[in-house]
Amino acid sequence: MRIPRLALPLLCLALSPLAQAQNKEALYTKSLAATCANCHGTNGKVVEGSTVTSLAGLDKGYIVAQMNAFKTGTRPATVMHQISKGFNDAQIESLASYFSVQQK
Repeated sequence: MRIPRLALPLLCLALSPLAQAQNKEALYTKSLAATCANCHGTNGKVVEGSTVTSLAGLDKGYIVAQMNAFKTGTRPATVMHQISKGFNDAQIESLASYFSVQQK
């Protein structure tokens, strides 16, 4: 009977690093997304009437493509061509995943 009592605490202990890693990744992604909030709003949702594009709920592939177009200069922009160059491919993928699941 002692083994079943120990099973749950041992399982929690074994999974703890995985949960911590997932929480750390989520926090990192939210911190990246916060850098977009000045223009694109909290969680990528702009205020009504804004001329800036809302990122919340956009297709992940679309976001990645647009960020890459800004980076290469094939999409014109005022500041996004400079901002996009500050993100690597993994960060862009992470941001695109984050914004694509945000509610519009």
